[in-house]
Amino acid sequence: MLNFTTYTVDQIKDAFGILTGQRYEFIIDVEVEEDDELYTENGLYIRCLYLVDEEKTGLLKYELIEKVTNRYIDLELEDDELQAVETFCKEHVQDETVM
Repeated sequence: MLNFTTYTVDQIKDAFGILTGQRYEFIIDVEVEEDDELYTENGLYIRCLYLVDEEKTGLLKYELIEKVTNRYIDLELEDDELQAVETFCKEHVQDETVM
């Protein structure tokens, strides 16, 4: 299970005005247990893009990144973990400060 520790959220500006809705970039630091396949000694964060639109709101994309090396980790979150990330983003999309 993922334990969200700190996060930042920034609205991504559409300089050309061609995209609908508002997009936000989340950087979420997470802790995972040592027996989890996502575990890395260097720590882990999730970078995700979240969409807020009249027709659709939700997670567009996510990446798992090792903290110290900023190396992309080629693994996928399980369904319940993905749902937890999406719920977290939904609850914090309007935050302007770091937790």
